[in-house]
Order: sequence, then C-alpha cells, then structure tokens
Amino acid sequence: MVSAELSRKAWVGLPSSVPKDPVYEFELAVLRHLDSAYNLARWLVGNDQDAEDVVQEASLKALNSFSRFKGQQGRAWFLAIVRNASLDRLRRRKSEREVSIDLEPDIAAAPDANPETVLLRSLDKAALWKAIEGLPVAYREMIIMRELEELSYREIADSTSLPIGTVMSRLARARQRLQAELLALTAEEAP
Repeated sequence: MVSAELSRKAWVGLPSSVPKDPVYEFELAVLRHLDSAYNLARWLVGNDQDAEDVVQEASLKALNSFSRFKGQQGRAWFLAIVRNASLDRLRRRKSEREVSIDLEPDIAAAPDANPETVLLRSLDKAALWKAIEGLPVAYREMIIMRELEELSYREIADSTSLPIGTVMSRLARARQRLQAELLALTAEEAP
C-alpha cells in the first residue's frame, strides 16, 4: 500500500502498478487549463456569464468522461469539449451577441504611457478586438486558439476534430480576413 504521506507531486512518474489518485490526475490533465477554457468560451459565446456556464458544463462533461481519457494532451482534449459546448450554446441562442471588453488595464500599465500613447494604443487594440469579433465563429476560434492560446496546429486539429491541413488553411483565411477587417476599420476612422 502506498503511504498517505506521498505528495501530489510524487504521483507523477510512479510505476503503473502503484494506484494513482484520479482527482489529482483530473486536476493535472484538465483543471489547470480553466483559464484557457474560459478565454476560448468567452470569445466564442460572447459574454462572461455564458462563458462561465460553458466552462462549468464542459468541466462536468470532462469529469464524466475522464475514465475514457487516454492520457493524450489534456489541454487539447478539454478545449475540444469547451469548443463543442460553446458551439452548442450558440446554436441554442441563435441571436446576435454583444461583447464588451475592458481595454484600460493593459493600456495604461505601460511605463511610457503618456496621454497620446494611451489613446493610440487603445484605438489600435479596440480596432483589433472589433475586427476579431467581426470574424465568423470558425475563423475566430482559429485565431483565438493559435494566437491567444498559442496552441500548435496539431493541438488545434485535435480540439476541433479537423485535419491539420484544414486548420492551416482556415487559419490562413482567418488571418487574411482579420487583416481586411482591420484595413476596413482604419479606413473608416481616417479623416
């Protein structure tokens, strides 16, 4: 029998004959990715309350199906569940979404922040967020997973159940569309 004094860190790397703590394994594989899950859900469903509900629902689904988890990348596996829950929520809601993003903390925190710099950064950041929000969900999720969550192409493919070539081409189209959106937004704002 394994001593009860074994720390959680000691579970990692133990021989397979030693029983492992399923709660710790779930925490290690899934729960440490809650921030990424919330970020993805927030961008896909468009508001804080729905994102929190989606992450909670996805966490329960992950817990219920954890016995079938084969030890693959936990982040990609969990984000696939979050993505599916988010898309289900969007299908049920079928209404236009509103997104409000607080841009102030990041902008004002810069050491060289004078009023003009703060204004220019806020306009650039606001335009970027507006352009991302304007993308179709399929493109938006590619941008969020790759650029904000920094998932590899393979992890995105695993999360979305798409071939890696489709991920790469969809991401390329998403970037082109994002660039076009940004150009259109800056053209609108130009005097």
